[in-house]
Amino acid sequence: MYEANAKRYDYMKYNRCGHSGLLLPAVSLGLWHNFGSNAGFENMSDMCRTAFDNGITHFDLANNYGPVPGAAEENFGRILKRDFACYRDELVISTKAGYEMWPGPYGNWGSKKYLVASLDQSLKRMGLEYVDIFYHHRPDPDTPLEETVRALDGIVRSGKALYIGISNYNKEQTIAAAEMFNELGTPFIINQRKYSMFVRDLEKDGLKDYAAAHGIGIITFSPLAQGLLTDRYLHGIPEDSRIRTDGRFLKESAVNVETLGKVRALNEIAGERGQSLAQMALSWILRDGDITSVLIGASKSSQIIDNLGVLNAAPFTDNERNRIDEITQK
Repeated sequence: MYEANAKRYDYMKYNRCGHSGLLLPAVSLGLWHNFGSNAGFENMSDMCRTAFDNGITHFDLANNYGPVPGAAEENFGRILKRDFACYRDELVISTKAGYEMWPGPYGNWGSKKYLVASLDQSLKRMGLEYVDIFYHHRPDPDTPLEETVRALDGIVRSGKALYIGISNYNKEQTIAAAEMFNELGTPFIINQRKYSMFVRDLEKDGLKDYAAAHGIGIITFSPLAQGLLTDRYLHGIPEDSRIRTDGRFLKESAVNVETLGKVRALNEIAGERGQSLAQMALSWILRDGDITSVLIGASKSSQIIDNLGVLNAAPFTDNERNRIDEITQK
């Protein structure tokens, strides 16, 4: 019988999510990879226990996380029932809808029909009465934004979600949605975007600064650029790497001479800071205090422990910031 670490809140830093009352851990656990039907259940359970024992209270899912779609929610539901039933009120559980989940015209994008049905399915898979945050996973170019926003507002009013988020919305799309949410009084608190030293769209389109100025939380995913911002590929491509086992998101062509040169240069800076490259990449995400939480993925518990080293990281000097920018923005 699992019993959580009594000192689990002694180490983690918690950040207020926008202007809401919700606090999120600086580091959250994403279940995008390694929680599907092709993963070992006991390893999944061990990772969730390790995360919670170290103050990671936020577990981030989506309806399509797998493989197969829905599998991550099903597996997490089993873990919740077995290990975390008595800790539900200490957890922030989020899920999303926006990508294809079932055949036909009603299993994708952002219609009210799809969003309501998808959340009902997600709750059933996880054995929950509500989620803490429900996201629209991506903008829908064809469904009127007002329909999507009103559907999300209705979901909160139904009690099936406490807060609303959006994901992959740029600055202009976020502003348009936020205005509608404000009119309805919807507890819209967060946008989830990809962000790393290599992928800076969040800065370039102005959303990072806008969100900080207007009380909208930001949680980021892919902070390690699918593993490129680690030392994993400095000496070749391991056979058990994501490139070899699942080439959907990171292609072998990405591990090229130019990129490896940047990774080696960044690795030198990390070493000077007494960090691994992965730790420095996470520290960089949190450097300004404008990012509420950074989502990490893991395939084993030791990676979670290593990533939590960012909580002890020294602030970046101006020289370090400039060197990182020079390396990554070439």
